[in-house]
Amino acid sequence: MATTKVAFQGEKGAFSQVAVHQLLGTKVAVVPCPQFEDVFQALDRAQVDAAVVPIENTLHGSVLENYDHLLKYELPITGETNVRIVHNLIAMPGVLWKDVRRVYSHPVALSQCRRFFARYPHLEKVPYYDTAGSVKMLAESRPPDAAAIASAIAAEIYGGKILRRAIEDDHRNFTRFFLLRRKNDVPRLPKTSKQAYKTSLVFSTRNVPGALFRALSAFALRDINLAKIESRPLRGKPWEYLFYLDLYGRVNEERVANALKHLAELSDFQRVLGCYPRGA
Repeated sequence: MATTKVAFQGEKGAFSQVAVHQLLGTKVAVVPCPQFEDVFQALDRAQVDAAVVPIENTLHGSVLENYDHLLKYELPITGETNVRIVHNLIAMPGVLWKDVRRVYSHPVALSQCRRFFARYPHLEKVPYYDTAGSVKMLAESRPPDAAAIASAIAAEIYGGKILRRAIEDDHRNFTRFFLLRRKNDVPRLPKTSKQAYKTSLVFSTRNVPGALFRALSAFALRDINLAKIESRPLRGKPWEYLFYLDLYGRVNEERVANALKHLAELSDFQRVLGCYPRGA
C-alpha cells in the first residue's frame, strides 16, 4: 500500500507534526510546507492525501488565517486533536547552558515563555519563522552562543540536546488541530455512535437587529451545545461578518439536521465545514 502523505505548516519537528502522529500514527509521510495556504493548496491539488492545520491555542487564541482558508478551499474537516505544547530550550552538542546568549523561535513561542526570559534577562529573544525551523538553523550554522525553543521531537530530528524542559509560562497550553481531506475521501458517518462528534459550520445573517440571536436560537431550542463561535469579516460587505460555529453532535442526528434546516431559513449563507469525532 502507498504511504499516506500528510501536509502541515512548518519544518519537520513542528508541533503540527506531533498532531499528525496523534491523528494518523507514525507510519505516514509528512510533507512540510512554508505557509498555511501552501498546506491547503497541496491537499486541494491532490499532492498529498491529507492535511493537518492548527485552528486555536488556549493562550494565543484562534488561527484566523486558517478560518479563511477553510471557507476558500472547501476541504472537509474529518478529525481533530489537542496537542499539549511543551516548549524546550534546545542547543547543539557542545553548546553549554552557560554559553547561551541568543534564543531563536517563533514569536508566539517566545511570548509564551516570558517568565523564563524574565528570570534570565541576559538572553536575547530572536524571532524566527518556525519553532522547529530554528532548531534546524542551529544544526546547519552551529552558532556557539545560541539555542532555540521548540518541541522535543525537533531536538531528536536535528540532533539537538534539551538544556531546559517545559519552560512555557502556562503548562495548560494546548493547540487544537484539524485533520482535512478532500471531499471524496470523507468517511461515512455512522447512524448511531457511542463516540462523541462535533460539527463545524459557517454562516452569515442579514445585518438587522436580533439576526444573530435568532440564528443561534435554532440550536438553543433543541438543546444543542455550542463549543465555539468565531466571527470573521465578510469580504465585500464592510462591517458585516461570517460566523464560524462548532457544535456537539452529528449532522445526521435528527435534532442537528433540524437545527441546520432552521438556520438555513434565517441565514443568507450556510456551509457545513465538517463532521468528525471529538478529539481528546
